[in-house]
Amino acid sequence: MSNGLVYVGDFGGTLHAVDVVDGTKVWSFQTEAEIKSSPIVVGDRVLIGSYDANLYCLSAKDGTLIWKLETDNFVHATPAVHDGIAYLSGCDEVFHAVRISDGEELFVVPFRANTGSSAAIADGRAYFGTYSNEVLAVDLDAKSIVWRYEHPVRHFPYYSSAALADGLVVVGGRDKMVHGIDAATGEGKWTFMTRSRVDSSPAIADGRVRGVG
Repeated sequence: MSNGLVYVGDFGGTLHAVDVVDGTKVWSFQTEAEIKSSPIVVGDRVLIGSYDANLYCLSAKDGTLIWKLETDNFVHATPAVHDGIAYLSGCDEVFHAVRISDGEELFVVPFRANTGSSAAIADGRAYFGTYSNEVLAVDLDAKSIVWRYEHPVRHFPYYSSAALADGLVVVGGRDKMVHGIDAATGEGKWTFMTRSRVDSSPAIADGRVRGVG
């Protein structure tokens, strides 16, 4: 929510802007495929991904298209925003860095895997899981992958987006485990076994990891 509006996408490919007070439609924007990405408001702009393979930047006020970035596959993940740049871990197996002001793609880092996970950004690195059973760390200055984590025994995809706290990357896996990974080195520090796959993204508060499967 921003500026008194709630923004939400639907499986028909429409992004809706709704007045938070009375629920009336203020504007809508139609993409060419379903929307599973969550909208991100950055100042006077809204970013939204679509399964038509585009990342859109719209005016938050009236839904006017400002720019769009075409990728080579679905845009499922929600972009992460830091210092005026949107970082997108894509279903096209490429990590994208896009300047929000004008939509210029600043760099890409191929990572050879599909993903629906949104990146977590901290201390010059981006962290996200993939469907190829790995969690990756990308150095944003070096524009390269600095480590890959895979559990030594249980090899399952990661759909959950990561959370960061106390030098750890915490992420749920479809191996029914929550993983705590050293953010600096990619070394696995601990795992917690649940009763089912963990697709939801963890939240961390008061030194504890909270989430649902």
